[in-house]
Amino acid sequence: MSVWMITGAARGLGLEIARSALAGGEQVALAARSPERLPEDVRTHPQSLPVALDVTDQDQLSAAVAAIVDRFGTIDVLVNNAGRALLGALEEITDEEARSLFDVNVFGLINTTRAVLPIMRKAGSGKLVHIGSRSGFEGEPGVSMYSASKFAVAGISEALAAELEPFGIQSMVVEPGVFRTDFLDESSVQLPVGRITDYDGTPAHVTLDWREEANHAQLGDPVKGARFIFQVVSGANLPLHLLVGQDALDRRAVMAERIDSETAPLREASAATAHGSDG
Repeated sequence: MSVWMITGAARGLGLEIARSALAGGEQVALAARSPERLPEDVRTHPQSLPVALDVTDQDQLSAAVAAIVDRFGTIDVLVNNAGRALLGALEEITDEEARSLFDVNVFGLINTTRAVLPIMRKAGSGKLVHIGSRSGFEGEPGVSMYSASKFAVAGISEALAAELEPFGIQSMVVEPGVFRTDFLDESSVQLPVGRITDYDGTPAHVTLDWREEANHAQLGDPVKGARFIFQVVSGANLPLHLLVGQDALDRRAVMAERIDSETAPLREASAATAHGSDG
């Protein structure tokens, strides 16, 4: 039996991962900004512990980790799931909007990880599971800041995998495609206040228009996705990256092919920049 801490556990993939872990016999700390809003099946489960947590609040974070350790004795698996989206052309997004997004998606993840690592180092084991995105390996129009935050998550996770290996701690970034969650609801996504109409009809605003028709109609099934993630995390060894969903697999292949095709004709000239001076 392992102890899981899942942030953003009130809905979406976080909630479904919690359900999968509880069904698998694990002990689960459900961290949410409003734990009273957790569905009853997980809130009242005998092996669950609802805790109040806004990942941008250091005091709440310290209290949440202390409560989890007090109840379960340790934390074996941390799922950094808390996050939100920000849509719009880069020119439309203010510094305040961008920094607010990074406070949750990046610094919230960093601070939560930092709070849990001493427990895992002492135990000599642990698993860090960071929920990234397909947008974390492919920058897409209309989601530049969200993509940037998820590229950061991927980089952090890769670095942690190497940094923490001597302590027996593993790190993995999960890169889902689009799933039928509340991710595109107004409670989870922020839209640009200063919309620039010149971008209407261009790729930067396709996502804004797509949001309304795609919300809750996305390809991915969050229950199946969560079960897959739980299955992988329950194994002995975590992959560095975990792609979830056919669209994530397809887009990764497209990006790999594009990078290879664009690198090939420039490979020799690029390599030559490491040679001595021509003069």
